[in-house]
Amino acid sequence: MPVQIPDDTDFSSFKEQCVSTDGWISRYNKGGVTVWCREEESNSVQKLKMRIVCKDVTAETLYDVLQDTSYRKKWDTNMIDTYDIGRLTVNADVGYYSWKCPSPLKNRDFVTMRSWLPLGNDYLIINYSVKHPQHPPKKDYVRAVSLLTGYLIQSTGANCSTLYYLTQVDPKGNLPKWVVNRVSQFVAPKAMRKIYKASQKYPEWKRKHNPNLKPWMFPEQNTLPCINMADLTIQRANSLENIDESGLSEEKTHHSDDEET
Repeated sequence: MPVQIPDDTDFSSFKEQCVSTDGWISRYNKGGVTVWCREEESNSVQKLKMRIVCKDVTAETLYDVLQDTSYRKKWDTNMIDTYDIGRLTVNADVGYYSWKCPSPLKNRDFVTMRSWLPLGNDYLIINYSVKHPQHPPKKDYVRAVSLLTGYLIQSTGANCSTLYYLTQVDPKGNLPKWVVNRVSQFVAPKAMRKIYKASQKYPEWKRKHNPNLKPWMFPEQNTLPCINMADLTIQRANSLENIDESGLSEEKTHHSDDEET
Protein backbone atom coordinates (compact mmCIF):
# COMPACT_ATOMS: atom_id res chain seq x y z
CA MET A 1 0.00 0.00 0.00
CA PRO A 2 1.38 3.44 -0.90
CA VAL A 3 2.39 5.87 1.83
CA GLN A 4 0.20 8.90 2.40
CA ILE A 5 1.23 12.02 4.27
CA PRO A 6 -1.28 12.85 7.03
CA ASP A 7 -3.76 15.62 6.24
CA ASP A 8 -5.74 17.90 8.55
CA THR A 9 -8.35 15.17 9.10
CA ASP A 10 -5.67 12.76 10.33
CA PHE A 11 -4.26 15.33 12.73
CA SER A 12 -7.75 16.19 14.04
CA SER A 13 -8.49 12.48 14.57
CA PHE A 14 -5.23 12.03 16.47
CA LYS A 15 -6.00 15.02 18.69
CA GLU A 16 -9.45 13.62 19.46
CA GLN A 17 -7.91 10.30 20.53
CA CYS A 18 -5.51 12.14 22.84
CA VAL A 19 -8.12 14.19 24.68
CA SER A 20 -10.94 11.62 24.73
CA THR A 21 -11.40 9.34 27.75
CA ASP A 22 -13.90 6.96 26.13
CA GLY A 23 -12.65 3.38 26.18
CA TRP A 24 -9.44 4.20 28.04
CA ILE A 25 -8.53 2.56 31.35
CA SER A 26 -6.43 4.55 33.82
CA ARG A 27 -3.37 2.56 34.91
CA TYR A 28 -1.35 5.27 36.68
CA ASN A 29 -2.13 8.72 38.08
CA LYS A 30 0.48 10.36 40.26
CA GLY A 31 2.52 13.56 40.43
CA GLY A 32 0.91 15.22 37.41
CA VAL A 33 1.35 12.15 35.16
CA THR A 34 -1.51 9.96 33.95
CA VAL A 35 -1.19 6.74 31.95
CA TRP A 36 -4.10 5.03 30.21
CA CYS A 37 -4.25 1.76 28.30
CA ARG A 38 -6.71 0.39 25.78
CA GLU A 39 -7.45 -3.18 24.83
CA GLU A 40 -7.20 -3.76 21.10
CA GLU A 41 -8.64 -6.58 19.01
CA SER A 42 -5.18 -8.12 18.69
CA ASN A 43 -3.40 -9.26 21.84
CA SER A 44 -0.07 -8.33 20.27
CA VAL A 45 -0.91 -4.65 19.81
CA GLN A 46 -0.40 -2.37 22.79
CA LYS A 47 -2.10 1.03 22.87
CA LEU A 48 -1.01 3.46 25.58
CA LYS A 49 -1.70 7.12 26.22
CA MET A 50 0.10 9.43 28.64
CA ARG A 51 -0.36 13.00 29.82
CA ILE A 52 1.83 15.30 31.86
CA VAL A 53 1.08 18.82 33.05
CA CYS A 54 4.07 21.14 32.57
CA LYS A 55 3.57 24.17 34.79
CA ASP A 56 6.63 26.17 33.76
CA VAL A 57 7.32 25.17 30.16
CA THR A 58 5.78 26.74 27.07
CA ALA A 59 4.15 24.61 24.37
CA GLU A 60 6.67 25.91 21.84
CA THR A 61 9.61 24.74 23.99
CA LEU A 62 8.11 21.27 24.34
CA TYR A 63 7.63 21.17 20.57
CA ASP A 64 11.26 22.15 19.98
CA VAL A 65 12.53 19.49 22.41
CA LEU A 66 10.58 16.74 20.67
CA GLN A 67 11.76 17.91 17.23
CA ASP A 68 15.43 18.53 18.03
CA THR A 69 17.22 15.24 17.25
CA SER A 70 20.58 16.50 18.51
CA TYR A 71 19.08 17.30 21.92
CA ARG A 72 17.19 14.02 22.16
CA LYS A 73 20.46 12.18 22.65
CA LYS A 74 20.90 14.18 25.88
CA TRP A 75 17.71 13.01 27.57
CA ASP A 76 16.21 9.91 25.92
CA THR A 77 17.92 7.13 27.89
CA ASN A 78 15.76 4.46 26.19
CA MET A 79 17.15 5.44 22.80
CA ILE A 80 20.03 3.48 21.29
CA ASP A 81 20.25 5.42 18.03
CA THR A 82 18.22 7.80 15.91
CA TYR A 83 18.83 9.56 12.62
CA ASP A 84 16.94 11.26 9.83
CA ILE A 85 16.86 9.41 6.50
CA GLY A 86 15.33 12.06 4.26
CA ARG A 87 12.50 14.51 3.74
CA LEU A 88 9.23 14.16 1.89
CA THR A 89 7.68 17.63 2.25
CA VAL A 90 8.21 20.75 4.36
CA ASN A 91 6.48 19.00 7.28
CA ALA A 92 7.19 15.30 6.74
CA ASP A 93 10.30 13.15 6.83
CA VAL A 94 11.47 9.57 7.30
CA GLY A 95 13.72 8.50 10.16
CA TYR A 96 15.20 5.59 12.09
CA TYR A 97 14.89 4.96 15.84
CA SER A 98 16.14 2.06 17.95
CA TRP A 99 14.87 1.46 21.48
CA LYS A 100 16.34 -0.30 24.49
CA CYS A 101 13.74 -2.79 25.75
CA PRO A 102 13.48 -3.98 29.36
CA SER A 103 15.94 -6.84 29.91
CA PRO A 104 15.88 -9.72 28.91
CA LEU A 105 13.77 -8.73 25.86
CA LYS A 106 15.40 -8.09 22.49
CA ASN A 107 15.79 -4.45 21.52
CA ARG A 108 13.39 -3.00 18.94
CA ASP A 109 13.83 -0.58 16.07
CA PHE A 110 11.56 1.38 13.74
CA VAL A 111 11.63 3.14 10.40
CA THR A 112 8.84 5.71 10.43
CA MET A 113 7.33 8.48 8.39
CA ARG A 114 6.88 11.48 10.67
CA SER A 115 4.72 14.52 10.10
CA TRP A 116 4.12 17.62 12.21
CA LEU A 117 1.68 20.52 12.34
CA PRO A 118 1.38 23.65 14.50
CA LEU A 119 -2.36 24.25 14.83
CA GLY A 120 -3.47 27.35 16.73
CA ASN A 121 -2.30 26.88 20.31
CA ASP A 122 -1.58 23.20 19.66
CA TYR A 123 1.39 21.37 18.19
CA LEU A 124 1.06 17.84 16.80
CA ILE A 125 3.66 15.27 15.74
CA ILE A 126 2.58 11.87 14.45
CA ASN A 127 4.31 8.90 12.85
CA TYR A 128 3.71 5.43 11.46
CA SER A 129 6.01 2.70 10.18
CA VAL A 130 7.14 2.53 6.57
CA LYS A 131 9.43 0.30 4.54
CA HIS A 132 12.48 1.93 2.97
CA PRO A 133 14.54 -0.18 0.54
CA GLN A 134 17.87 1.01 1.96
CA HIS A 135 16.93 0.44 5.60
CA PRO A 136 15.79 -3.19 5.98
CA PRO A 137 15.50 -4.98 9.37
CA LYS A 138 18.82 -5.27 11.22
CA LYS A 139 20.33 -8.47 12.55
CA ASP A 140 20.46 -7.53 16.25
CA TYR A 141 17.03 -5.90 16.49
CA VAL A 142 13.39 -6.88 16.20
CA ARG A 143 11.79 -4.55 13.65
CA ALA A 144 8.64 -3.34 15.38
CA VAL A 145 5.69 -1.53 13.81
CA SER A 146 4.24 1.82 14.81
CA LEU A 147 0.60 1.78 13.72
CA LEU A 148 0.16 5.30 15.08
CA THR A 149 2.37 7.15 17.53
CA GLY A 150 2.64 10.82 18.33
CA TYR A 151 2.45 13.85 20.57
CA LEU A 152 -0.13 16.53 21.20
CA ILE A 153 1.12 19.67 22.94
CA GLN A 154 -1.46 22.13 24.19
CA SER A 155 -0.74 25.61 25.50
CA THR A 156 -2.59 26.20 28.75
CA GLY A 157 -1.19 29.65 29.60
CA ALA A 158 1.66 32.08 29.01
CA ASN A 159 4.27 29.70 30.43
CA CYS A 160 2.52 26.37 30.91
CA SER A 161 1.38 23.48 28.76
CA THR A 162 0.08 19.93 28.68
CA LEU A 163 1.78 17.11 26.78
CA TYR A 164 -0.01 13.99 25.52
CA TYR A 165 1.83 10.99 24.11
CA LEU A 166 -0.16 8.25 22.37
CA THR A 167 1.38 5.09 20.98
CA GLN A 168 -0.12 2.09 19.21
CA VAL A 169 2.69 -0.35 18.50
CA ASP A 170 3.00 -3.96 17.41
CA PRO A 171 6.26 -5.05 19.11
CA LYS A 172 6.43 -8.11 16.85
CA GLY A 173 6.44 -10.59 19.66
CA ASN A 174 4.27 -12.20 22.29
CA LEU A 175 5.26 -10.24 25.38
CA PRO A 176 4.89 -11.42 28.99
CA LYS A 177 2.30 -9.54 31.06
CA TRP A 178 4.98 -8.12 33.38
CA VAL A 179 6.29 -6.07 30.45
CA VAL A 180 2.96 -4.31 29.92
CA ASN A 181 2.64 -3.67 33.66
CA ARG A 182 6.18 -2.36 33.93
CA VAL A 183 5.76 -0.05 30.96
CA SER A 184 2.57 1.52 32.32
CA GLN A 185 3.75 1.77 35.94
CA PHE A 186 7.42 2.71 35.54
CA VAL A 187 8.75 3.19 32.01
CA ALA A 188 5.98 5.49 30.69
CA PRO A 189 5.76 7.86 33.70
CA LYS A 190 9.55 8.11 33.85
CA ALA A 191 9.75 8.91 30.13
CA MET A 192 7.19 11.72 30.47
CA ARG A 193 9.06 13.23 33.40
CA LYS A 194 12.30 13.08 31.44
CA ILE A 195 10.71 15.10 28.62
CA TYR A 196 9.46 17.64 31.16
CA LYS A 197 12.88 18.01 32.83
CA ALA A 198 14.61 18.15 29.44
CA SER A 199 12.24 20.96 28.39
CA GLN A 200 13.12 22.99 31.47
CA LYS A 201 16.81 22.84 30.50
CA TYR A 202 16.40 23.21 26.74
CA PRO A 203 16.34 27.02 26.33
CA GLU A 204 19.73 27.37 28.02
CA TRP A 205 21.18 24.43 26.04
CA LYS A 206 19.82 25.76 22.74
CA ARG A 207 21.39 29.18 23.29
CA LYS A 208 24.79 27.45 23.12
CA HIS A 209 24.00 25.02 20.29
CA ASN A 210 22.95 26.56 16.96
CA PRO A 211 20.25 28.74 18.54
CA ASN A 212 18.81 29.81 15.18
CA LEU A 213 18.71 26.33 13.66
CA LYS A 214 15.15 24.98 13.77
CA PRO A 215 14.39 23.26 10.45
CA TRP A 216 11.07 22.00 11.82
CA MET A 217 9.99 25.66 11.94
CA PHE A 218 12.07 27.02 9.06
CA PRO A 219 11.97 24.50 6.18
CA GLU A 220 14.60 26.40 4.21
CA GLN A 221 17.13 25.20 6.83
CA ASN A 222 16.41 21.54 6.07
CA THR A 223 19.40 19.94 4.32
CA LEU A 224 18.11 16.35 4.27
CA PRO A 225 18.03 14.60 0.89
CA CYS A 226 14.62 14.35 -0.75
CA ILE A 227 12.92 10.94 -0.76
CA ASN A 228 10.70 9.74 -3.56
CA MET A 229 7.32 8.74 -2.11
CA ALA A 230 7.19 5.89 -4.62
CA ASP A 231 10.16 4.26 -2.85
CA LEU A 232 8.17 3.89 0.37
CA THR A 233 5.43 1.46 1.34
CA ILE A 234 3.52 1.01 4.59
CA GLN A 235 5.24 -1.47 6.89
CA ARG A 236 2.78 -4.29 7.51
CA ALA A 237 3.27 -6.22 10.73
CA ASN A 238 2.49 -9.57 9.13
CA SER A 239 5.46 -9.23 6.77
CA LEU A 240 7.94 -9.21 9.66
CA GLU A 241 9.26 -12.00 11.86
CA ASN A 242 7.29 -12.59 15.04
CA ILE A 243 9.13 -13.83 18.14
CA ASP A 244 7.74 -15.40 21.29
CA GLU A 245 9.11 -13.80 24.46
CA SER A 246 6.07 -14.58 26.61
CA GLY A 247 8.00 -17.05 28.77
CA LEU A 248 10.78 -14.66 29.73
CA SER A 249 11.00 -13.70 33.39
CA GLU A 250 11.53 -10.18 34.65
CA GLU A 251 15.04 -9.38 35.77
CA LYS A 252 14.94 -7.73 39.17
CA THR A 253 15.96 -4.11 38.87
CA HIS A 254 15.80 -1.22 41.29
CA HIS A 255 13.12 1.32 40.43
CA SER A 256 14.28 4.76 41.52
CA ASP A 257 11.94 7.12 43.29
CA ASP A 258 11.50 9.29 40.27
CA GLU A 259 10.16 6.29 38.38
CA GLU A 260 7.51 5.69 40.98
CA THR A 261 6.41 9.16 42.02
